[in-house]
Amino acid sequence: QVQLVESGGGLVQAGGSLRLSCAASGTIFRINAMGWYRQAPGKQRELVASITSRPSTNYADSVKGRFTISRDYPKNTVYLQMNSLEPEDTAVYYCAANLAPDYSTPERDYWGRGTQVTVSS
Repeated sequence: QVQLVESGGGLVQAGGSLRLSCAASGTIFRINAMGWYRQAPGKQRELVASITSRPSTNYADSVKGRFTISRDYPKNTVYLQMNSLEPEDTAVYYCAANLAPDYSTPERDYWGRGTQVTVSS
């Protein structure tokens, strides 16, 4: 059974930094892409950053130049380095992975439970 477990959230002052980690565990045949989403109170979940197997990266406009996504392929782990944090970055951050657990099962999205990031002004 596949699990995604996030860590690294917390409370930080505006201008500070945090690093989120997400490790995928269980039976995994192939990971196509991993990424981070966030959901603030009263708002829809939005893509923050993603990274494919090429690798290629994609960022939301609001975080470009401040956040960096990276991946440790042997460890099936994805990171999100967040610098120059702003109060608007406050949200629950979710890890996601598009993967196939075995060679006969089609890829689908898996989600972590989320980690809270709070940026105080």
